[in-house]
Amino acid sequence: MRLTIAAFLLLLAASPLRAGNWPQWRGPHFNGSADETNLPAAWSTTEGVLWSADLEGPAASTPIVWEDRVFLSGTDVARDVLQAICFDRAGGRLLWKHDVAKGIRRDYRSTYAAPSPVTDGQRVIFFFSSGQLVCYDFSGERRWARNIQDDYGTFAFNWTFASSPTLYGGKLYLQVLQRDVPVAGRGFADRENESYLLAVDPASGRTLWRVTRQSAAVAESREAFSTPIPFEHEGRRELLLAGGDAITGHDPETGRELWRWDKMNPVKISHWRLVPSPVSGGGVVLLCAPKGSPIYAIKAGLAGLLGDGDLAWESGKVRELTSDVPTPAFYDGDFFVLSDLRKALARVAPATGEAKWITPTPGRAKYEASPLAADGKIYLVNFDGQVDVIDAASGEVRNSIRMDEPASGEVVRSSVVASDGQLFIRTTRRLYCIGAEATTGAVRGSRPGKG
Repeated sequence: MRLTIAAFLLLLAASPLRAGNWPQWRGPHFNGSADETNLPAAWSTTEGVLWSADLEGPAASTPIVWEDRVFLSGTDVARDVLQAICFDRAGGRLLWKHDVAKGIRRDYRSTYAAPSPVTDGQRVIFFFSSGQLVCYDFSGERRWARNIQDDYGTFAFNWTFASSPTLYGGKLYLQVLQRDVPVAGRGFADRENESYLLAVDPASGRTLWRVTRQSAAVAESREAFSTPIPFEHEGRRELLLAGGDAITGHDPETGRELWRWDKMNPVKISHWRLVPSPVSGGGVVLLCAPKGSPIYAIKAGLAGLLGDGDLAWESGKVRELTSDVPTPAFYDGDFFVLSDLRKALARVAPATGEAKWITPTPGRAKYEASPLAADGKIYLVNFDGQVDVIDAASGEVRNSIRMDEPASGEVVRSSVVASDGQLFIRTTRRLYCIGAEATTGAVRGSRPGKG
């Protein structure tokens, strides 16, 4: 017994403390939740701010946090440049910033810095909607770079393509679910544009494999702005892909399709581009159909081409249970569904689809950023930069804090993230760290300061 305890203590001493990391867009569990306590519920742009840092332009990408580093994809509006940025987590000091490419947008709705970076603690990888995929080590040295459009063709999207990369099981995954024909001069004109799932070696940037992902959707309904989400159920590991009128599960080792459900658009509506990513929990996988349509819960662990009998439930009778843009969170045994179109947040039981409570969103502006769920709270942010703190148990609005006054044509779309008792909030021109000083071993003892 003494030997076993001694070995366990030795293992703990040798292991880095990483419980507070937020390594990718939907957090440590790929579902918008975090195992956090003592997160703040009240603050302002001056009170409760550990530090803040200036940003040179707006972007929808979410901050990524690993121990003493905060990573951010950004834009420099004045110079029309995309940027990879790293801040010191303890005080907000800029550690490094690199220009990645010239040109930050092609349409007025989005910039190319909408996808969020991802890290495994050794390297950080940035993807931009113009195709740039670039890897840095934590000191800011570039390790490799490539452009996905140069390798596999121009993205065939009506608007600006956006999908965040995913790191899982030692592989980097990126999905491109696009039109089969060119649109506005983008895409191949002499052959079909393939939708695909790409696996990349994160250490070298080398393609490990690329598999075609089939779709029977038409026109814009082939386009997806979602992100591949890892999923494990009863020992089976999968990657979930949503888009092209379907949701599919894939083998992470080979990309082989394991199952498919494609019944959400039987009449082939042509303008149903898909934005929300899949989310799993409680033995089901959620697919949020677009444009005010229902949410579908597919039973986990199945194989092959699935039918309506393989649904656990669908939300058609509850008009508030829909999401056109935000991805739901899974936390404390339930889903938290934010409806940008119906202006409501709902707590939903995974087994039945029953809404335990539905709360109107308190702000006037639209909510498109996906919710954060942690410490008994749900954190939302709207286009105006108003952050709302909702009680997860009751749905009561506990606080609303205005964090921005966006310039004309600019909006806040970046999700709030939590790490080691702190909140990180990206507005159009600032990054805020809210809360007390972090206690993670890598940053313990550092003094806060202004950025």
